[in-house]
Amino acid sequence: MSDYFVAPDDVESQLFDRGALKWMSTPGVTDGERFSAGVVKLEPGKGHERHTHPESDEILYVVRGEGEQEVDDETRDIATGDMVFIPEGVEHGTVNTGWEPLVLFAVYAPPGPEDVLRDLPECEIVPAGKLPTPENVDPEAK
Repeated sequence: MSDYFVAPDDVESQLFDRGALKWMSTPGVTDGERFSAGVVKLEPGKGHERHTHPESDEILYVVRGEGEQEVDDETRDIATGDMVFIPEGVEHGTVNTGWEPLVLFAVYAPPGPEDVLRDLPECEIVPAGKLPTPENVDPEAK
């Protein structure tokens, strides 16, 4: 793997009951220190609780699908082509309201929240090169 070109098979997957994440650019993957970026896939009807990133701004770009996005006290429907900016410390949550996976491109600046997600008890790690499915979870990864 090059620091400049990263393929999905080059990085591990974070697997949750709501879907999977692949962090394509983190300090550990590309040596870039200013941001992290990855692909988030939320299954139909699934999402995550409202939460904050106290020290990172977040950008979500909708690659495919539709959902509902909460940011602070505002809730909006989101769909392919939409972008959401979430400032550091602002509560937010995302739910897939469609019948197909909701695919988002997520960016954190500075990086760090991806490590917090990895450390959550419900996060399971699938090694690089393996499909992000429960049978490929590495029980020794955390």
